[in-house]
Amino acid sequence: MAKEVIMPVFGFNQETSQIVSWLVKDGQTVEQGDPIAEVTTDKINMEIEAPTSGVFSAVGYAAGETVPVTTVIAYILEPGEKAPETPVKAPAAPQAAAAPEEPKKSSYTPDPPTQNEQQLDAAPPPAADGRVAPVSDLAAKVASEHGVDLAAVRGSGVGGRITRKDVESYLGSGSAAPAAAAASGAKVRATPAARHAARQRGIALDTLRGSGPHGRVQAADVAAAQAAPARPRAAAPAQPGGVLRIPFTQMRRTIADNLQRSMQEAPHIYFQVDADVSALNDMVAEANRQAAEGDAKVTLTAVLTKAIAWTLLRHPRLNSHLGQGEVLQYEDIHLGIAVALDDGLIVPVIHNADHKSVRQLAAEVNDLASRARSGKLKPTDLQGATFTISNLGMFRVDRFTAIINPPQVGILAIGRASRRLVPDALGQAIVRPIATLTLSVDHRVIDGAVAAAFLDDLSAVCERPHLMAL
Repeated sequence: MAKEVIMPVFGFNQETSQIVSWLVKDGQTVEQGDPIAEVTTDKINMEIEAPTSGVFSAVGYAAGETVPVTTVIAYILEPGEKAPETPVKAPAAPQAAAAPEEPKKSSYTPDPPTQNEQQLDAAPPPAADGRVAPVSDLAAKVASEHGVDLAAVRGSGVGGRITRKDVESYLGSGSAAPAAAAASGAKVRATPAARHAARQRGIALDTLRGSGPHGRVQAADVAAAQAAPARPRAAAPAQPGGVLRIPFTQMRRTIADNLQRSMQEAPHIYFQVDADVSALNDMVAEANRQAAEGDAKVTLTAVLTKAIAWTLLRHPRLNSHLGQGEVLQYEDIHLGIAVALDDGLIVPVIHNADHKSVRQLAAEVNDLASRARSGKLKPTDLQGATFTISNLGMFRVDRFTAIINPPQVGILAIGRASRRLVPDALGQAIVRPIATLTLSVDHRVIDGAVAAAFLDDLSAVCERPHLMAL
C-alpha cells in the first residue's frame, strides 16, 4: 500500500518549507530511514527520511520550490504498485532547478501537458529582429530533468525550434539512455551539512568515502577532500563597477525581516555596565583543573550563562514575551545563545538553564554551537527562548548593542574581557579583566529602573560568584 511522504512541520508558526534538493530519483528503491529529500525552514536544513521501504515516487514538486507543510510531496510504493490518483503539483516556473529523475529508456511515457505547460511550449512571438528562440522553456525543463543533450535533439517547431514533444520523442527512442544514466548517479548517504559543503565546493558526493555510520558522508569528509575554495551560493557574476550581487538566502531574509520589524516596532533602550570578571576567570580555571576525563571544557561563556540565569530569577520581568496587549512572564528560563554562521545567525536554546550546573551548561553550549555550525540542530533546539545572550568576547570587540529577538523583551550583549586599569579599594591603580555588558530592552515592557536593577545584580554576581550559592 502506498505510503505518503508529507512536508513536515518544524515549528508552531511554520506554514511552508522549501525543498533544497531531492536525494533520490523517481522510481528508485529506498529503505526505511534513507534520506530522500533535504528541506529548509527559515532557520535550518533538515533531511526527510523514507517512512518505509519501497519504490520512491514524486508528485511533481521541484527542488527550489516552497511547499505548504503537511502537503504530500511523494509516495513510497510497493514494487509494481501505481501511485494514488493524487492531484499532481503543477510544474514549477522554468527558472526553478528541478532535481533529475531516474532516466527511462524506450518505456518513457510522458504525462499530458497542462494548460500552463502548453503555454510554456508554445512558440513565442518573434523578437525585434525576427529571430525565434530555438528551444521552448518546457523542452529545456524536461531535457534538464532527464539529462538530455539538446544538441542531439531535432526540433520540429517553427525554424527548427525544439519543443517538449521533440524531447519526449528522443527519450522514447532510447537514444538518451546512456547520457541520462551517467547523469543519474548512485544514492549517496550524506548529512545535510556535508551536502551543503559539497555544493559550495563543487564536490561530487559519490566521489567521497564517508566516515559516518554505514558509510555516511560527513562535513569533515568534504573538507578533507581539499576542494576549491567555496563560492557564494547563487551569486551572480560581478557587474560593471565591481558589484557582486548576492541574493538573500531564506535564512538571511528571515533575519532581515525579524530584526527590521523589531527595530521599527520595539522602542529599544540600552544600559551598560563594566564588570570585573576576575573571580569568574578563577572559577573557570578551577573548574577545568577539577574536570574529569571526558568532561567538556568550561569557558567564560558557560559561567556567564549561569550568572545570567541566576539574575533572571531575581528579575523575572526580563524573562518575558510581549503578547497581544499582555506580558507573558515565564517561570522557566530558556536562554538563547546567538551563534554566527557563514551565511547568517542562529540562536539555539538552552532549556531550563537555571537548573543546570556550570559544567552541564558548558557541555550544552559547546554541543549546540558545534551542531549549529555543522547543520545538525533539531527544530526543538531552536524553540522557546525567553531571553537571549550575544557574546562577541572571542573577538576584539569591547562593547556593542544587540537587537531584541521578538517576542522576547531583552537581550544581553557581552564584549571581550580586556585588561584595564581600575582603582582598588584604597584608590590604587590595578589591572583587572573588565567586560562591558550591554542590555537592550523593549521599553514597552521594561522600565529603566528594572533594567538597571538587573545589571546591578548581574555585575555583582560576576564579581562575587559565591552569591549564586547563597
